[in-house]
Amino acid sequence: MTDRTAAVARETAETDVEVTLDLDGDGDSTVDTGVGFLDHMLDSFATHGLFDLTVTCDGDLEVDEHHTVEDVAITLGEALEEALGDKRGIVRFADRRVPLDEAVASVVVDVSGRPYFEFEGEFSQGRVGGLTSTMAEHFCRSLAHNAGLTLHVEVSGENAHHEIEALFKGLARSLDDATRIDERRGDVASTKGEL
Repeated sequence: MTDRTAAVARETAETDVEVTLDLDGDGDSTVDTGVGFLDHMLDSFATHGLFDLTVTCDGDLEVDEHHTVEDVAITLGEALEEALGDKRGIVRFADRRVPLDEAVASVVVDVSGRPYFEFEGEFSQGRVGGLTSTMAEHFCRSLAHNAGLTLHVEVSGENAHHEIEALFKGLARSLDDATRIDERRGDVASTKGEL
């Protein structure tokens, strides 16, 4: 199998981000963004997607967490796109519905090269730790646009921690499924001949 790894850095006046990603890993992660709940979600993403992931971010948290969350998602999206290369042999489509106690998240993905994002639902509380809940939606949008994903997400529940965690687990499982190599496929999963 081809090496499906990437290392991407992004430096702006607001953040300094480094991401390494191995799509065919063991779920190992080392994450330090300065936002504890985001770190927890990225660890969960790596664990449930079986991705090896390192993320470091030095962001302007004295302002708020927005730039950190957005730039980590942008950088992770770029790493995902780079690690996939020409996307030859991938399954391409996947969907997962993941519960966490009373909460459930539905994630449908097409690794299409055509960025699109839809979100349905709302988070039950405005914050979880140092993360504004709506930043979970913004993370997914930024990831989709920079990885070239068509991504549809729906959440429901009564506890924002559970809702967001179910979302990240669903994202991980659906991306693991969609990026797997289908040994029956020698080319890309598209009548166009490219993704």
